[in-house]
Amino acid sequence: MSDQLSELIQPVVEAMGCELWGIEQLSMGRYSTVKIYIDSRKGVDIEDCAKVSRQVSSLLDVEDPVNGEYTLEVSSPGLNRRLFKLDHYAAFTGSEVRIRLKRPYEGQRKYSGQLRGVEGDEIILGYQDEEILFPFEEIERANVVPSV
Repeated sequence: MSDQLSELIQPVVEAMGCELWGIEQLSMGRYSTVKIYIDSRKGVDIEDCAKVSRQVSSLLDVEDPVNGEYTLEVSSPGLNRRLFKLDHYAAFTGSEVRIRLKRPYEGQRKYSGQLRGVEGDEIILGYQDEEILFPFEEIERANVVPSV
């Protein structure tokens, strides 16, 4: 569903001078929340979010790609931004990240460490004096840890 939404929404977001960073769809019974994260080189403010929200809301009303009732939220990725694409991981090489896997690896699903890079379709994580390679498709969620 996110790929279909992304294809639909991306041209609208780009036409407004922003980049579509990612989309999350959270379902709660019949209701769901569609979260759209936007970014730009100059940063994103509340006005950018409001403009994109109005345009995307109109588009979704016409195209109706989301089943049932939903709430649309548009925001910047923030300091602890979620990483959605391989390009995001590459751009944040050297940053501290938190990763949650779809299935346990060596008995655990959650890892924190330094993002060392991307090799093919794998993410290289510095973890406890070693490097671990995680296949991108095995990562459920990853976020940048804000530096203090």
